[in-house]
Amino acid sequence: MAQQSKRRALITGSAGLIGSEVCQAFDQREFLVHGLDNNQRREFFGPDGDTSWNQKRLQDSLANYIHHAIDIRDRAAVLELIEYIRPACIVHAAAQPSHDLAAKIPFDDFDTNAVGTLNLLEAARQYCPEAPFVYMSTNKVYGDAPNAIPLRELETRWDYDDPQYEHGIPETFSIDQSKHSLFGASKAAADLMVQEYGRYFGMPTVCLRGGCLTGPSHSGVELHGFLSYLVKCNLEQKEYVVFGYKGKQVRDNIHAVDVAGFMLEFIDKPRCAEVYNLGGGEDHSCSILEAFQMVEAITGKPQRHRYVDRNRIGDHICYYSDLRKMRSHYPRWTLTRSLPRIFDEIVGGWRARAA
Repeated sequence: MAQQSKRRALITGSAGLIGSEVCQAFDQREFLVHGLDNNQRREFFGPDGDTSWNQKRLQDSLANYIHHAIDIRDRAAVLELIEYIRPACIVHAAAQPSHDLAAKIPFDDFDTNAVGTLNLLEAARQYCPEAPFVYMSTNKVYGDAPNAIPLRELETRWDYDDPQYEHGIPETFSIDQSKHSLFGASKAAADLMVQEYGRYFGMPTVCLRGGCLTGPSHSGVELHGFLSYLVKCNLEQKEYVVFGYKGKQVRDNIHAVDVAGFMLEFIDKPRCAEVYNLGGGEDHSCSILEAFQMVEAITGKPQRHRYVDRNRIGDHICYYSDLRKMRSHYPRWTLTRSLPRIFDEIVGGWRARAA
């Protein structure tokens, strides 16, 4: 099939964890994949956050990948690119992703997460309003409100002690009147704008409020990438710092492959102004203490760590996603990677990069 006849997809953050997985999935579906990524993660997190290795991997391995080193904050460049490509779909996975870093760089955080998203939305409205627009949002839009749910303390984790949340946090949970972190606020602003372009202009948009998104392609650092960074610390025998909650704080984990799989399902059957909590659910959840045990069982190395009796501002004590809405709207979608397999792949990914 000639490139000119292929459907075109635009993936922002294409060298990141989610973006790179989406690029591969779309390439397999015979899209012409345009990736947008200027390696801003390195600017945010230093050399350990560098994603150029992943960009090179995509360029070397995908026959139908075209890279654009554009900053989503550059409104004119974004408008020009989308006018040129006129994609059949847009997956927006570029972001300043750190809860903690946002407070140190508030303008960069908001300009990237909120204004960058608006730049893409308006360009899409002008040049490809029928194209499904998939926004990678975050569970941090709920702020610390989930911490008000009654909890019970177990030996290695916290869990919900309210039957209303036995399946996890639903999309109806309030995002209002809670402490979000500046990152959560900038992502919430973008989340609402994505919804509004769907409702106000009738565009096929969706917000995917991700839990712990993970996989072997993650350039995990201390300020972002929980499982990836934890595994890296174990393999290199570096000290991992646990912030508060006795190390029993819980996250649900979803492999980037399954995130990409859901995006493809949505693009095949798009809806208008939808919102989904996209995570691993209770069955794919673990606490930090449980994560230590799982990685130690794989590597045979002890997890060196230090406990700080101070939680991160606005951090969740327990969070896992209620997946029932997603599964009812898209029954073909399923989780293909178990939690043990996710750990195995992350260990393998770091070992391969160190070889």
